[in-house]
Amino acid sequence: MKTSATQILSIYFFVMAVTSMNAQNSTCTFQSPAQQAALIELFTSEGCSSCPPAENWLSRLETSPRLWKDLVPLAFHVDYWDRLGWRDPWARKAFSARQNEYARLWGGDSVYTPGVVLNGREWLDWPQYRDGPKPSGAKPGVLTVNSSDTNHWWASFAPASVGEHNYEVHAALLAGGLSSDVKAGENRGRRLIHDFAALSLVHASLSRSNGLAQGEFVLPSQTNAVNGSRALAVWVTEAGHPDVVQATGGWLVKPASKP
Repeated sequence: MKTSATQILSIYFFVMAVTSMNAQNSTCTFQSPAQQAALIELFTSEGCSSCPPAENWLSRLETSPRLWKDLVPLAFHVDYWDRLGWRDPWARKAFSARQNEYARLWGGDSVYTPGVVLNGREWLDWPQYRDGPKPSGAKPGVLTVNSSDTNHWWASFAPASVGEHNYEVHAALLAGGLSSDVKAGENRGRRLIHDFAALSLVHASLSRSNGLAQGEFVLPSQTNAVNGSRALAVWVTEAGHPDVVQATGGWLVKPASKP
């Protein structure tokens, strides 16, 4: 039996429609191990001359076999050094506010860059750990997040121990391979490269049911196109406490291979 050109076209469009539906319905899932993953927050700025070495330290984790397994790195660009003459394009007031809140909780009277926070606590000797912090050995439970559109996410945390704690989920959309030619301030004349740079930060409360803490969070749509890699960092804390209980994350758009 011969197949007409019309039939061939019909079959082609049917296959393309099914492929498109499957792509739209595919689910992106990230899951932590049972062991505690380390959330590493770097507070940085393009207006800070001592920040590039810290960002290079963070960027090295991109090729670590531990990445997204027991290491979840991200960089928050703060805006309080913009007054030195160069406006950091990746800085947000919300990121500066986050660092100020950390300082308040620790009883500090100032903030600084580069500043590194490990699982919600100030980490001063980070330069000694080229490959990131050692595993804590704790086993707090498993955090799973999934999405069918990478904007609306469902988070589920299964605590290892029974309790009545209330939890919150926090999430940051990250970008890598960003570059800036700095024309003023302390880094004038330098070309800076950024990885794991936070573009947005959201949080939501989780509801307890049948031993799980679950809830939804929504990432804002990015109107400004950013080339390079994209990733998601997600972590849970007890409500009202900064200490990170568990973290996970992964690539949404993988970085291009580097020479």
